[in-house]
Amino acid sequence: MLRIIEPYILTFIPIFVAVDVIGSIPLFISLVEHASKEQRHKIIIDSVTIATVVAIGFMFIGKWVLWLLGITISDFQIAGGVLLFVIAVRLLLPGAVKIISVEGQDKDVGVFPLGTPLITGPAVLTTTLMMLDSFGIWPTFISLVINMFIVWLALAKADYIMKIMGANGTRAFAKIMYILLAAIAVMMVRRGIQGI
Repeated sequence: MLRIIEPYILTFIPIFVAVDVIGSIPLFISLVEHASKEQRHKIIIDSVTIATVVAIGFMFIGKWVLWLLGITISDFQIAGGVLLFVIAVRLLLPGAVKIISVEGQDKDVGVFPLGTPLITGPAVLTTTLMMLDSFGIWPTFISLVINMFIVWLALAKADYIMKIMGANGTRAFAKIMYILLAAIAVMMVRRGIQGI
């Protein structure tokens, strides 16, 4: 039984870390604070839909794009690992936050910046492709869909989560996620070097 669910657990955790939904909640709240309940609901649906479509689309065409460019999976693992590590280190530095500049409260805020790059950004795309290569299509696809469901649930209950965890608790949780992201990045680089 454990052997059957192991690939799903091993794909779920890195994608969950890369998505970092808890770390995104403060920015989400700041972007929708003046929106009505109906507008907020539409923004959540738009952001999760766009994030899911982009991630799944890249999951299916990512390898083809790499092949077209003459990039091997090992090359992508090393480059992706370095990129993830840089992102993680930047976010771990004192005072670092997920900064996305938005001019005004745009009606498409669910598409940009929430859907992409906040929910599905370089970290998620890179991690998804690595998990696809390591564990196959079904564990990666199912883990991705479950993670997007968690994103939807977390954004829908964002105010409640912030009340429970507080601003400091949310920041602390996000920092732990960034450390895990850095460790996953090192693992990717190691696997890429071994592959070469």
